[in-house]
Amino acid sequence: MAEETFLEMLEVGCEPDAVACGTMLCTYARWGRHSAMLTFYKAVQERRILLSTSVYNFMLSSLQKKSFHGKVIDLWLEMVEEGVPPNEFTYTLVVSSYAKQGFKEEALKAFGEMKSLGFVPEEVTYSSVISLSVKAGDWEKAIGLYEDMRSQGIVPSNYTCATMLSLYYKTENYPKALSLFADMERNKIPADEVIRGLIIRIYGKLGLFHDAQSMFEETERLNLLADEKTYLAMSQVHLNSGNVVKALDVIEMMKTRDIPLSRFAYIVMLQCYAKIQNVDCAEEAFRALSKTGLPDASSCNDMLNLYTRLNLGEKAKGFIKQIMVDQVHFDIELYKTAMRVYCKEGMVAEAQDLIVKMGREARVKDNRFVQTLAESMHIVNKHDKHEAVLNVSQLDVMALGLMLNLRLKEGNLNETKAILNLMFKTDLGSSAVNRVISSFVREGDVSKAEMIADIIIRLGLRMEEETIATLIAVYGRQHKLKEAKRLYLAAGESKTPGKSVIRSMIDAYVRCGWLEDAYGLFMESAEKGCDPGAVTISILVNALTNRGKHREAEHISRTCLEKNIELDTVGYNTLIKAMLEAGKLQCASEIYERMHTSGVPCSIQTYNTMISVYGRGLQLDKAIEIFSNARRSGLYLDEKIYTNMIMHYGKGGKMSEALSLFSEMQKKGIKPGTPSYNMMVKICATSRLHHEVDELLQAMERNGRCTDLSTYLTLIQVYAESSQFAEAEKTITLVKEKGIPLSHSHFSSLLSALVKAGMMEEAERTYCKMSEAGISPDSACKRTILKGYMTCGDAEKGILFYEKMIRSSVEDDRFVSSVVEDLYKAVGKEQDV
Repeated sequence: MAEETFLEMLEVGCEPDAVACGTMLCTYARWGRHSAMLTFYKAVQERRILLSTSVYNFMLSSLQKKSFHGKVIDLWLEMVEEGVPPNEFTYTLVVSSYAKQGFKEEALKAFGEMKSLGFVPEEVTYSSVISLSVKAGDWEKAIGLYEDMRSQGIVPSNYTCATMLSLYYKTENYPKALSLFADMERNKIPADEVIRGLIIRIYGKLGLFHDAQSMFEETERLNLLADEKTYLAMSQVHLNSGNVVKALDVIEMMKTRDIPLSRFAYIVMLQCYAKIQNVDCAEEAFRALSKTGLPDASSCNDMLNLYTRLNLGEKAKGFIKQIMVDQVHFDIELYKTAMRVYCKEGMVAEAQDLIVKMGREARVKDNRFVQTLAESMHIVNKHDKHEAVLNVSQLDVMALGLMLNLRLKEGNLNETKAILNLMFKTDLGSSAVNRVISSFVREGDVSKAEMIADIIIRLGLRMEEETIATLIAVYGRQHKLKEAKRLYLAAGESKTPGKSVIRSMIDAYVRCGWLEDAYGLFMESAEKGCDPGAVTISILVNALTNRGKHREAEHISRTCLEKNIELDTVGYNTLIKAMLEAGKLQCASEIYERMHTSGVPCSIQTYNTMISVYGRGLQLDKAIEIFSNARRSGLYLDEKIYTNMIMHYGKGGKMSEALSLFSEMQKKGIKPGTPSYNMMVKICATSRLHHEVDELLQAMERNGRCTDLSTYLTLIQVYAESSQFAEAEKTITLVKEKGIPLSHSHFSSLLSALVKAGMMEEAERTYCKMSEAGISPDSACKRTILKGYMTCGDAEKGILFYEKMIRSSVEDDRFVSSVVEDLYKAVGKEQDV
């Protein structure tokens, strides 16, 4: 209808004006007849009719809706050429089309013009130029645009937030990213799965593993979890946190939800299995990865490193051969690992071929590692020909270390010496030699470590202290004290041995049982102001204490105090315990005071030992004070410290406090073990608290703490020693009724106590009960009862008892015979013996 009307106008000679032409163009635009619209637009231009801004906007909008961004730009340029002034909507359309076409400069120019004319761009316009700047790598511009938008009070859209989060993630500006995410939550901007995936990665980078897991779980609860990238982001977070099992669980979750595994998923799986050293699964993941295309160098390196860590030399060699056949693109790290395999296996020809291959590859040939390998491959020949080697400062010590390993494996001593000489000329060469020696020690190839050390000594080179210390430690573990001393003396020729060497030598002496020498070396080093360290002191003091050398242990403790040697908690605990066992309670107390004033934190063992120190020294008040300190420390009080304090309350006659503390221990959720119950039984029995003893025995049975031989033996001994003979006999009867096997020990303490009390008839009855119980009294019991008769002045009864109960069973025991002789002499019958 519009077209017909327009044609009628032309037929009657009526020239259409701008309004009519504009109406016609808008009609074409509305109908989506863009070809007709542009054709008609050309005709309008030929008639030199100037269209209004609104008509251009209508056409531009129509073209953009169909994604004809190129035509939008063409029309815009013609509009500018015609001098038609654009308005805010015009610029919004044009900036968007420039952005869609990736024309950054043009988009930013139009955006700048828009702002200079006083127009405030909409969020979508800002978003377009921000996204375009990020894609172009102009991150500063993107950040400036975003901050400008926020200054206008414009709330960013979900898409803009995702763009900025991605930018912050790439630039590692994690605080900004989290701040933006917090703004999103405040402004109630919904976070889609892409944004959540980015936040999970950022949490992972910051070590906020729990937050990452919470975000992942929340995404799942909101039914937003669908993209493989989000799953893999969470899996990588778990992997980086060291939780490989959870990383694999996430991948397994993907499989159960039928989410196809991409190439990247197989790469992550391979990393997981390599980390937990699961060769079979790692190989399966690598095969799956290979089916998606040529494996990347990093994944090949993961696989090869796995083989080398597990000493799977044959697999490693086969793997290198295969990836070379497959023409995998090696990077420098993969080359390094392959070279390490060849050097470790002594594959000289293969190592030479690999060096040649690296030298031909443009990406790595100028690398210092590669150049050093090439220079050091035949270093002896170079010296013979007086060829110059690379500048020493340009040598790669790792490469030299590998070549040293290769030549040692090959047995080529000349090349080995030449490489060692060269290594010691570099700044870090001695450290590299130490690493080589340490690697041999770790792998159990001590003979090669020894060989390097011998060559170094013969060449007159000086090994690092750490190298010497490592070798001395190895010799100590192997009980090769002679070799350890040789190295120690060699270290002392040039200068005074350092801490690490002295530590290793003291440890070697201790391991080999030469405690006097260990003690002497410690005292000597302490006099020279050398602190061998808390661990070494602990080892030495423990060894001396266990050997009963308490005087030397005390000297070391005193020296530590006098020389202000720095100790840690374990060191102080060792010294305190040693002095307790030596009976040097005052010294133990001094060590504790030094520990306290030095600000070294006490452990539960510290408090427990000090309770014993003060308890043994009959300073119960101080023991109680230590226990109170332990309570205030916030440390977990275990059964041992409670039992120890209860024991000293009991010894101090404070039964009420002992019972109260035993009750408190149980209220704290600590279930007493048999030793704790035995302790309580002992102190209650000593205090004649028979009812409490019965309750304790019943509680033991109720709580599954079976009364054992030790329980009743303790009870009998306590009753006997405290002259509670009836209770002791009753306990023996109870043991028999319970079916617990009786032994000499159950009777001997009661027998001794009865004899000591002069109750010989009861002692005789107890002796007879032993025989009735099927226990043959031993020599000690026989001596005890016979001496009792002698002490009571009743030799006649003693002789009668001897002849009736003992004579026929006496074996050749000179102590029993001696007592018998005394009995007969006392009644003048020595001739009858």
